[in-house]
Amino acid sequence: MMWLRGPKIAIIWTILRVWLGFKWLEAGIHKVADGFDATGFINGAIAQAGGEHPAVAGWYATFLETFALPNIELFNILIPWGEVLVGVGLLLGVATIPALLAGAFMNLNFLLAGTVSTNPILYTAAILLLAAGTASYYYGGDGLLLPLLKQQLTNYKNKKMTKEHTEMPAH
Repeated sequence: MMWLRGPKIAIIWTILRVWLGFKWLEAGIHKVADGFDATGFINGAIAQAGGEHPAVAGWYATFLETFALPNIELFNILIPWGEVLVGVGLLLGVATIPALLAGAFMNLNFLLAGTVSTNPILYTAAILLLAAGTASYYYGGDGLLLPLLKQQLTNYKNKKMTKEHTEMPAH
């Protein structure tokens, strides 16, 4: 399974990550530019919770009705900007793992709200990239920044330990 995480296969994961980032950015940028109101979408999802074969689970409809709708102004900001930030993060390969988790979480919520569309494909891509681990951002900002950050933290920790050791009182 290590071949799935090596630098050679990372090229494939990078292509998938950039494609996924483009899809998220494309979805979010229109919502930010044109304005976004999730009220109709949420009411439509709640309406799909009834009947013999509901598309939306009752517990999720209850969440939408009792939490999402009363806080619709917050959701009207979180959804479009969340999509844009996920897209930018994935395109640049910066904060890749948080972006993948946020994107997968949004896809899961859209699926739970009864919207299939491209959500299963985007969700699956995010899960595959999460499984790829560091190979998903090997060619990206995280691939450059995280080793530098780890080195800085190691240097800080070593300096702190050295300082504590030299400042210890003699017995």
